[in-house]
Amino acid sequence: MNVAGVAVLDLHRLRLLRELKHRGTLAAVAAALSYSPSAISQQLSLLESEVGVPLLEPAGRRVRLTTQAEILVAHTEYLLERLEMAEADIAGSLAELRGTLRVASFQTAMLTLIPATLTLLRAEHPRLRVEVTQAEPDRALLALPARDHDLVLTEEYPGHPAPRAAELEQEELLDDPMRLALPPGEGEVRDLSELAGRAWIMEPAGTPARRWAVALCRDAGFEPDVRYESTDLLVHLRLVEQGHAVAMVPDLAWVSSGRPTAELRELPGAPVRRILTACRKGSGRHPAIRACRSALSRAGRS
Repeated sequence: MNVAGVAVLDLHRLRLLRELKHRGTLAAVAAALSYSPSAISQQLSLLESEVGVPLLEPAGRRVRLTTQAEILVAHTEYLLERLEMAEADIAGSLAELRGTLRVASFQTAMLTLIPATLTLLRAEHPRLRVEVTQAEPDRALLALPARDHDLVLTEEYPGHPAPRAAELEQEELLDDPMRLALPPGEGEVRDLSELAGRAWIMEPAGTPARRWAVALCRDAGFEPDVRYESTDLLVHLRLVEQGHAVAMVPDLAWVSSGRPTAELRELPGAPVRRILTACRKGSGRHPAIRACRSALSRAGRS
């Protein structure tokens, strides 16, 4: 910063610096914002001139933010939070809810909660355009601060709470019971350890669902034989129904497929998967987000 006066920092350039922190590379920022990488680099160079200190430093073939850049981003987050609140207050002052709301949802919620939610919103707020993208929660949450989405449906498994980013607001939506799913005609299972020699289908390694399910089996004294992996819970249901595997399946998975055709058993401790919604800090008061959260809650109770 010029010691002879106070530099006026450009908010657009501050946004670009923030985008770089969240997206990781100049190319990713350029692709997301429809700029060329050279244009992004030029704008950040101008921001460096305004601030008077280096903001980026080489890190192999990439760049990383300097300590001073991290300080700037922290203040930018605060400014953007206030802008989110301003947008919410303006929208709240209007007689009719309008504009576009971008929602990201994982599969089971996409199949069960989203259709009913869209029906409610269409009836109550016909001028509100709702765009929904199916995305795994971990990726969707990372894209939320970068404004790729406005509201994200996410999940937490027992004993495996997801990290709560300071720049996000999360709100609990509902509890989704988890149950043991066995092929039709299966006899009584008194203890999970009785399934030690069976083939399992689980979500891919590294996912919260997989970590939780494996931990539950280990608590029962065995390492599960995971022969099948899929993020698609409908695949889990089909393999169980056809007698190829056993699984741990949330109740929501049955809503979209109708009456369960597998044998369902209680799991130790009656665990539940928590469904939550997340938005950028300051935007939770926006009437479109409030309306969507309300519709999701009603859809979950129906």
